[in-house]
Amino acid sequence: MANISSSFLGIKSPNPFWLASAPPTDKKINVLRAFEAGWGGVVWKTLGSQVKNVSSRYSAVDYNGGRVMGFNNIELISDRPLAINLKEIAECVKLFPDRAMIVSLMADNNRNAWHEMIKKVEDTGAHGFELNFGCPHGMTERGMGASVGQDPEIARMVVEWVMEAATIPVITKLTPNVHSVVPTGKAVVEAGTNALSLINTIQSVTGIDLDTFVPNPNVGGKSTFGGYCGPAVKPIALKMLTTISQNPVTSTVPISGIGGIETWKDAVEFMLLGASTLQVCTAAMKYGFRIIEDLCEGLNDWMDEKGFTTTNDFIGKSVNTLTNWETLDINFHIVANINQDKCIHCGLCHITCEDTSHQAINLAWGKPYNTYTIKEEECVGCNLCKIVCPVDECITMNEQRKGDEYINWKEFQRRGLSLNDH
Repeated sequence: MANISSSFLGIKSPNPFWLASAPPTDKKINVLRAFEAGWGGVVWKTLGSQVKNVSSRYSAVDYNGGRVMGFNNIELISDRPLAINLKEIAECVKLFPDRAMIVSLMADNNRNAWHEMIKKVEDTGAHGFELNFGCPHGMTERGMGASVGQDPEIARMVVEWVMEAATIPVITKLTPNVHSVVPTGKAVVEAGTNALSLINTIQSVTGIDLDTFVPNPNVGGKSTFGGYCGPAVKPIALKMLTTISQNPVTSTVPISGIGGIETWKDAVEFMLLGASTLQVCTAAMKYGFRIIEDLCEGLNDWMDEKGFTTTNDFIGKSVNTLTNWETLDINFHIVANINQDKCIHCGLCHITCEDTSHQAINLAWGKPYNTYTIKEEECVGCNLCKIVCPVDECITMNEQRKGDEYINWKEFQRRGLSLNDH
């Protein structure tokens, strides 16, 4: 069988799945339950100056009858006393020495505060730190969290302070609430961080109660921008992960991937784009800790099927397949085909193509049902009909190149070719 064990910055765990810094990692009882269920590691909920959390704290976006497409929270860092957190971290490390114990930190913005916090956490026996440069709510008003991650030079300064004192590996967690994660990523790598993790949550408003007119979650008639996560943010996380994996500076350090990971397939996608470990939160909060069984089993089976022995065999394998639009092959062309044996004659393909695309599907009226076929000369291969079709493999996209030569847009322009002639 494949070996799914992980060694991240020398921190070993039986699998690459860690619980992210969040409510599920706020105290000993939760963490021990997670380790007993089989999780490879945890990132302990962020420690820092004493705060007080509010009630209520969570909201969600449902879609098409499914619960929690996206999850929103306005919870701050741990509001439990620091001494209790440190005691419980040490106890968990002793009970499960083979699991990764990373502690998330958000100290006050001065060198001494960071140095003091680092020393206290290292005394617990924890294996590494994660610097929280991403929290988008509450802590930003104090000059912490995303307000650090949004300014590359402030982030660089804080990492330099941390690296002066830390004797265990340091991971810097990046905020997605920026145009690009690369500038801050480059700054903290240059400052000496040992690894990066991303993404943290995205500022959001998940909805408004149409009776009270107050956005969710409601705190005494008011609300605030929260941190959005869950399956809905996965495409954004994958894009930002790729930009880090492709950059010559940020790609020199290992990456812990975060953002909407719910299944083993999600995990594999993150690893193919450069992540070495996977952090999970929303899925655990929705389904419980035992989802780790499906995550590990699915990853193991897929690796066996593909012939991969370790996760290092495929980490980053898809990074170079994402490129600039200008380098794509203009002569590559696909055309839709409808399998009449599988078609249920719902007409969705025709409706969407006729109304919003290229009018490339014929409708033949009939009894007891209508028949739909592709006008190949009109089909641009946009995939819309395949996307909306409710039957798997009913609509397939078949390659029909426009020419034998590979040519991209830059070359097309350089040669002065005419679009009418192409």
